[in-house]
Amino acid sequence: MTDELQPVPDALAFLAGSWQVERTVRDLAADVTGAFTGTTDFTADLTADLTTGVAAEAGTLLHVESGSFTWRGTARPAERTLLYVPGEEPGTAVVRFADGRFFHGLDLRTGHHVADHPCSADLYRGEFTVYDAGRWRTVWRVKGPAKDLVLTTDYRRRAADPSGPADR
Repeated sequence: MTDELQPVPDALAFLAGSWQVERTVRDLAADVTGAFTGTTDFTADLTADLTTGVAAEAGTLLHVESGSFTWRGTARPAERTLLYVPGEEPGTAVVRFADGRFFHGLDLRTGHHVADHPCSADLYRGEFTVYDAGRWRTVWRVKGPAKDLVLTTDYRRRAADPSGPADR
């Protein structure tokens, strides 16, 4: 993977579609590493309010991640849902939890973004890097009294199925 950044003029347009996901989760305090593999789909979903209880505004993407998480030798199904809504600045986004609470802002116009999210006494610091139209990465460093983690996630755009969208 190259270290060159790929500027993204519109984060929501870039993210739309289906992505293959590989994540490592390192618990630095316990010296344990786990892994997630699966998919993330970013879809324009005007029914997001039915799913999340939050009214979907124009341009909102529903982010649905699903796959398998292996921790200490045990694999389990894992999933999460987020909302990506248009930000105040053109091309930016605001990421919200499924229940509508603010998670973080996202500005990929330079190809790189750092976001902070305080969670109780712990701080999540996310670094987002876009390498090209089909590859990007997030690295979340979680530090505080309850956690000492590094979560590294690589996203690769899934190829379209000739018989239809790559929807799983």
